[in-house]
Amino acid sequence: MFMQVIQGKVGDPAEVKSAVDRWTSELAPGAAGWLGTTCGVTADGMSVAIVRFQDEEAARANSERPEQNQWWMEMSKLFSGDVTFHDCRDSFEFLHGGSDEARFVQVIQGRTDDEPRLRELNQQFEQHAGTRPDLIGGTIGMHGDGGFTQIAYFTSEQEARAAEGREPPEEMKAVIEEEMALIRDVAYFDLTDPWLYAPR
Repeated sequence: MFMQVIQGKVGDPAEVKSAVDRWTSELAPGAAGWLGTTCGVTADGMSVAIVRFQDEEAARANSERPEQNQWWMEMSKLFSGDVTFHDCRDSFEFLHGGSDEARFVQVIQGRTDDEPRLRELNQQFEQHAGTRPDLIGGTIGMHGDGGFTQIAYFTSEQEARAAEGREPPEEMKAVIEEEMALIRDVAYFDLTDPWLYAPR
């Protein structure tokens, strides 16, 4: 799976949602290999979109369509500054992966010097995830330069916050502590009103 992360500051979330809705209804039917999109805007105006394709070839073919270029020219005007792109050629799902049933999505970005160990710890976390029924699943994409984007899908923000406030089991606590020691420059983007799209 190939994943592209697009983010930047916007002034009007409603305009952004309208543009993404239009892409889904008008352009998505011709986007071969498109698997789904997760979007949203944080409380401070950061728009984050995660677009998943079957592979990089499908994503490139979509980018080269004239109608895609025209749509992006219009969409880019909604950003108030620079737009950042992360192409994740190495991405994988955990638990049940992304879910259109989620009512709260948290995007976490950071950097690590030990990607293999971070992946191992994620697999260990899955073994104890039964203690977090609020967490449906998610996707992790590696940027290729030590950076990563993790998208976690939750049943609701209220249930996610409540679970965060509880002390985790000792075996999970050890995994979390080692994971936090492996990452740096961490940023959190809370999508309290996530826009979730999938092929029809």
